[in-house]
Amino acid sequence: MSRRSLLPPRGTGTARAVRTARPVRVGPRAAAALVLVTLIGVAAFGWPLLADRQSGLAHSQDAPWLFAALLPLLVAVVVATIADHGMDAKAVAMLGVLAAVGAALRPLGAGTAGLEPMFFLMVLSGRVLGPGFGFVLGAVTMFASALLTGGVGPWMPFQMLAMGWFSLGAGLLPGPELIRGRAELLMLAAYGFVGSFAYGTVMNLQGWVILQGMGQGISFHPGDPLPANLTRFAAYCLATSVGWDLGRAALTVVLTLTLGSTLLKALRRATRKAAFYARASFDSRDETGLDPAPERGTNTHEG
Repeated sequence: MSRRSLLPPRGTGTARAVRTARPVRVGPRAAAALVLVTLIGVAAFGWPLLADRQSGLAHSQDAPWLFAALLPLLVAVVVATIADHGMDAKAVAMLGVLAAVGAALRPLGAGTAGLEPMFFLMVLSGRVLGPGFGFVLGAVTMFASALLTGGVGPWMPFQMLAMGWFSLGAGLLPGPELIRGRAELLMLAAYGFVGSFAYGTVMNLQGWVILQGMGQGISFHPGDPLPANLTRFAAYCLATSVGWDLGRAALTVVLTLTLGSTLLKALRRATRKAAFYARASFDSRDETGLDPAPERGTNTHEG
């Protein structure tokens, strides 16, 4: 009598794809591109703080150079992520769809007490897509919204960087295999609240260094020691933008807690179909559900 185990059938296929909803991990090439674009961005935002009085502080002069450096690096992040994980064109198409939705959401609240619904979409998308694709999505969404609203100016590449960092941060939060359900929504809402203030603060730095005629306590003084200028910058943020940032942060929290669960499920379902991350596990049983025959030389009969 054969010793083959008569196990229940497992289906008619010999390989089963197990798809998970984890964010796309950042491979070494994508990580290198992200580090490079982040270093360029930090230098672009912060160099006036270290410049002397005769350096010239108009960000309108460095914005074209920043934009020219940013675009190929965004493409490099996408290409590197695809190369590291073997994703197909559907993943890139999904990026385009989400960027279009985000760009359409921005005009709904921009200019009204800081109420910008696109931020909550960037939080959830960054969570699902992961840090690499999240960064690209944030930057591309801001670029598309600027074209849609006519907001093209020297501030645009800085907005692209700031929004890219905002979405990237959501992708770096503890993974969904560790935090799910209500706890995940609370974590994303907290991140959206803090990140909304961080975005506003970073963008304040871009405009503050070129504004003139403000009070001595909040104006930028070229060539002054860095601690003194940072103190004035903190006073400037408190005096001019806290209320605006609070409106953005509050709306992000409300939308995340009310719509976040439904949208997360939809995004994760879409990413599974787009093959953002799939692992194949192979079943050794044949189409009848039986284990394969033992190797030659093995005794298969009793007695």
